[in-house]
Amino acid sequence: MDNQLLSFTEENYLKIIYLLTERHNGNEVSTNQLAEHTQTKAASVSDMLRKLAEKNYINYRKYQGVTLTEAGEQIALGVIRKHRLWEVFLVEKLGFGWDEIHDIAEQLEHIDSKELTKRLDDFLENPKFDPHGDPIPDAKGKMPSVSYQKLSEIALNQSVVMMGVSVHSPAFLQHLDKQQINLGCGLKVLEISDFDKSYSILLDGKTTIFVSNEVAKNLLVSIDE
Repeated sequence: MDNQLLSFTEENYLKIIYLLTERHNGNEVSTNQLAEHTQTKAASVSDMLRKLAEKNYINYRKYQGVTLTEAGEQIALGVIRKHRLWEVFLVEKLGFGWDEIHDIAEQLEHIDSKELTKRLDDFLENPKFDPHGDPIPDAKGKMPSVSYQKLSEIALNQSVVMMGVSVHSPAFLQHLDKQQINLGCGLKVLEISDFDKSYSILLDGKTTIFVSNEVAKNLLVSIDE
């Protein structure tokens, strides 16, 4: 089945199923999870899943959940690849902030031109990660493996490097900008408040800042060797 026959909405569903499956450690995605994520009624989600199952892009069992077929996964990875490459382009070449690019990339990811995607990748010098720290699938649909931890899981006084975020909302990213927390910065948890579980953090070995537990749970880091 040629993915040119897929609508933008169908492509989006395949992408969302992939991302939710990844977030839930490979487990099946429920109709309710999809409804919540897409802000769509469960009945409408079920209708879409039936269509995708008929095209052999997903394995769908009513009341049990959904997984992608190999064909569905390849389409999802292709859409994700385009989305993340466009995000790199928007930030590095057009000067957008990392909080401004998601919605624009959502539109650009549906351009169906392999040659454009190849040239974009080459123009950007084949980036491995997007501006949010998310890995970019390669041209063959292989997703680079990453092993990050949440800052909230890191021991006190352990030096780490900020590698990504698990929330892409503009409000969250703007909050990080105000705190001067960005990809590649050094972090060290100095103290966790007993009262509200907020974090006292040493930023780049210089400045002490305070972040909420919610922020700490959504910062992805790696140990600074």
